[in-house]
This record gives sequence, structure tokens and C-alpha cells, in this order.
Amino acid sequence: MKLKKKDMVVVLSGRDKGKKGEIKEINPGKGMVTVTGINMVSKHAKPSKSKPGGIHKIEAPMPASKVQLLCSKCGKPSRPKITVAQSGDKLRACRKCGEAII
Repeated sequence: MKLKKKDMVVVLSGRDKGKKGEIKEINPGKGMVTVTGINMVSKHAKPSKSKPGGIHKIEAPMPASKVQLLCSKCGKPSRPKITVAQSGDKLRACRKCGEAII
């Protein structure tokens, strides 16, 4: 998976199509990502001593294939490619403008 925490992504399909957000959590085993403010679902909770009950809105995980990384330079969504720098480090780069994504 070429996505990392704190990457800016855009949603490609579903009810939140076109929305942008930051990756909050990644589960590479299941191929799922949780994006801040995207895929909000209602969770019903019983009250306890420490937490009040009610209906709470939380972000649900979504498939990583439904989001695409946003390039910080050109601002367009693109699939990152892996390039090797002069120092031998592997970097993610935008396929559209060629700029390294940090």
C-alpha cells in the first residue's frame, strides 16, 4: 500500500465522492483506510458511568482503492510511483508532475 498516515487524499466513488481529507488510520491487512471527516456513520451507544449514551457520528474505514493520493505541488489526484533518489532512498512521486511526495 503506497498510502501513509497524514496523507491528503480525495475520494473517488461513493456518497463522499470528490471530498478531500487526511488519512487518520491505515489497516494494510484489510486494505482499509480511515479518512478524517469522510464516511461518517451513526453509532448507537448505551450510557455508562464514564460516557453518555446516544447517537454518535464516527468515521468508518473505507477501502483504500476508493481514495487517491493528492499531489502537494499540482493539487491533482494521482497514483504515486516509487523512484530512487541519488542517496539511494525510495521516494513516492506524482505521475503527473514528477514532484516527490513527502
